[in-house]
Amino acid sequence: MGAGMVEKAVESLTEAEARDELARLAQAIADANTAYHTLDAPEISDADYDALKRRNAAIEARFPGLKRADSPSDQVGAAVAEGFGKVPHRVRMLSLENAFAAEEVAEFDDRVRRFLGFTGEVAYTAEPKIDGLSLSLRYEGGVLVQAATRGDGEVGENVTENARTIADIPQRLAGDAPEVLEVRGEVYMSHADFAALNERQSASGDKTFANPRNAAAGSLRQLDARITASRPLRFFAYSWGEHSAPLAGTQFEAIQRLNALGFQTNPLTTLCSCPEEMLTHYRLIEAQRATLGYDIDGVVYKVNDLGLQSRLGFRSSTPRWALAHKFPAQLAWTELLGIDIQVGRTGALSPVARLKPVTVGGVVVSNATLHNEDYIAGRDSRGEEIRGGKDIRIGDWVQVYRAGDVIPKVADVDLSRRKVGAQPYVFPTECPECHSPAHREEGDSVRRCTGGLICPAQAVERLKHFVSRAAFDIEGLGAKQVEMFFNDATLPVKTPADIFTLAARDATNPLQKLKNRDGFGEVSAAKLFAAIEQRRTITLDRLIFSFGIRHVGEVAAGLLARHYSGWEAFEAAITQASPGSAEWEELTSINGVGEVMAQSLVDAFQNPAERAAIDALALQLTIQPVAPRGQIDSPVVGKTVVFTGTLEKMTRAEAKARAEALGAKVAGSVSAKTDLVIAGPGAGSKAKEAERLGVEIIDEDAWLRLIGG
Repeated sequence: MGAGMVEKAVESLTEAEARDELARLAQAIADANTAYHTLDAPEISDADYDALKRRNAAIEARFPGLKRADSPSDQVGAAVAEGFGKVPHRVRMLSLENAFAAEEVAEFDDRVRRFLGFTGEVAYTAEPKIDGLSLSLRYEGGVLVQAATRGDGEVGENVTENARTIADIPQRLAGDAPEVLEVRGEVYMSHADFAALNERQSASGDKTFANPRNAAAGSLRQLDARITASRPLRFFAYSWGEHSAPLAGTQFEAIQRLNALGFQTNPLTTLCSCPEEMLTHYRLIEAQRATLGYDIDGVVYKVNDLGLQSRLGFRSSTPRWALAHKFPAQLAWTELLGIDIQVGRTGALSPVARLKPVTVGGVVVSNATLHNEDYIAGRDSRGEEIRGGKDIRIGDWVQVYRAGDVIPKVADVDLSRRKVGAQPYVFPTECPECHSPAHREEGDSVRRCTGGLICPAQAVERLKHFVSRAAFDIEGLGAKQVEMFFNDATLPVKTPADIFTLAARDATNPLQKLKNRDGFGEVSAAKLFAAIEQRRTITLDRLIFSFGIRHVGEVAAGLLARHYSGWEAFEAAITQASPGSAEWEELTSINGVGEVMAQSLVDAFQNPAERAAIDALALQLTIQPVAPRGQIDSPVVGKTVVFTGTLEKMTRAEAKARAEALGAKVAGSVSAKTDLVIAGPGAGSKAKEAERLGVEIIDEDAWLRLIGG
C-alpha cells in the first residue's frame, strides 16, 4: 500500500485494526527513511511521508498501549551508508515535530506553556526550514576536526574531508569560541548553482540530479573529496550539539554568536513574542519562497530561552521546544498514460501511475503512487467517496502534487477532459508475475499475491531486502546483481542460502566461470566471493531483519535478538510458539511485540517452504548475539517509578520526561514490579498500595536529590 492513501478514520479503528495499521505504517516509514536518508533516492513525496507520520501518531494517541518498539515516532533518519566511517553523535541529532495548519502553531505554544506550568507568554525564534542535508561540525580549540551527517540521529557518516571543501564552513573559528563546539546546520545548493551543475553533468554525459537537495546530498557524500570540491555547496548554521561553554542565554543570541564565529546564518531568522507573530513571519517567508534562490519547505519555530529549552527536553525523536511548520504542496496537471502493477516482497500489488512527464516544483516527474484499488475507484477503505467519487482512468488528466521529492501523489481528476469511451480501471485479481490468485483479506487495504516463494517478484524483492544495508549488506551484490543472478540459468540465486554457495558452484563449472562473463572480471568476481564470505558471520538482529518477515522491522529485530540472546533460543521459541503456549506468552510479553507481529513470526517459521529456506541459510552462517547497548549513568536506570499526588517543583509531564531521560520506566500504577514511588501532597490509593507491597516511597525533594536536581 502506498503512502498517503485515504484510510479508515482513526476514531473508527478497532484495536486489532489499529495494531495491524501501526505495523504497516512502521514498515512504510522505515522504507521511506532508508530511501531518503541512506540512499538519497526518495520514493515518496514529503507530503505523503508526513501523512504517514501523522496517521501513526494519531493511532498511537488513541491506542497508547499498542505503540510499537519500532514506532516511527521514536525514529530519526536511517542507518548510515557504507563507504564512510561511522561517527557517534555525543548529542543526538533529532528530527522536528511537523505542523501543517495555523491552529497547530497555537497548540504548540499551549503545549509548551502547559509543560512548564507557565500562564504568560513565551518568546520564539522563527527561521526558514532549509531543504538540504543536515551536518554536524566539531571544533576543538576553534579548529574544525570532524564533520558528520545526521545518519539515524545517533550515528552519522564521517565526511570531514568533503566538508572542508565547502567555502561557507570555516576551518578555524573567528573570535573567542568554546574549547569544544559542535555546530549544526544544513548543506544545500542554490537554484542557480544547481542548474549550472546539471548543465555540466549533461554536457559531459553524466547523470543529472532530480533536485537541489539530492544534488547537495550526493555531492557531500562523494568518496572522492575532489568531486565534492567541484560542486557548489553552501551551508547555513542554525544549531549546536556538544559544547564546553554556552554560546548565549537565548536561541536568537546564540545564532548571532555563530554568525560572529564565522558561519553563515539565515537573515530571515527573527524573534516572535506570540503565535500570531510566528504566523505573520511564516506568511512573509512563504511569500518570498520563490525568489530566495534556494529550496525551503517550511518555517521552524524554537523556544528562545535556552534555559526553558533545557527544561522542556526531548521526546524519543523530537525536541519539545521546536516545531517545523511545513508549506502546502505544489500542484500540476498531466496525462495518465498507463497503470503498472508492482509486486512487493510481501506480495502486495501496488498500482503505479505512468504520467506524461510534467514539471512540478522545478522537478520533472513521470510516476506517482496510486496506493490501491480503492483509491483508483474513488473510495476510501470504508467504501466512502474521496475526490467526490471520481475514479481514475487511463487517459485522464490528473492533478499531481510534489512536496520536495520526485514521486508525487495523484490528487484529483479533471472529468471535463476525460476521453470518450474511457473505461474504469479493472484491478487485477491475479498476480501479474506468477498468475497466482491475488486476494484481499478483510481489513486489509491491499490485494496480495498468494504465490509466496513461487512468485518471482516476491522472491526477487525478498532477496533485495536480504542484501540491503540493514541486513547482510554484501558489497557488490545490490538490486541489479540480485536480479541478474535470480534469472541466471548457470549460477542461479533463488534463496538466500544460494548466495553462500555461489563460489563453490562457480568452482565446479569450468566452462562458464563468473569471471568470464559480461560485467565481471577476475578481480570483481574474487571481490564478490570475498564479500560474501565476510558476511557468513552475522549478528542475530541483522539475521532476523534479513528474513523480510512482515511486521518485523529493524528495531523489532533488535528487540527480539536482545531478548533471546542467541539463535538457538530464538529459533526454538518461535518454532514452538502458538497462542496459549508458554513460548507464545513469552514472545508477546516483549515490550513492542504484539500479537500481529508474533503471529507473523510464527507463520514464517512454521511454514514448511519458508522454514526450509531459513534452515538452509542458518547452516551457512555463524550467528552472533547482539552487543548490549550503552548504559545510561543514572541511579534510576532500569527502575520502574510511579508519580502520585501533586508535584510542586515541576509539572507531571516534566517529571515523567526527566525520569525517562535518565533510563527509568514511568508506570501509571503501582505493582510488585514497581521500584520507587514519588508521592506529593494528596497521594492516595497509589501510596497505600505501595505501602502494602513494601515499595519504597519518597517525596519530590528526595527524588530531585536522587537524580541530581
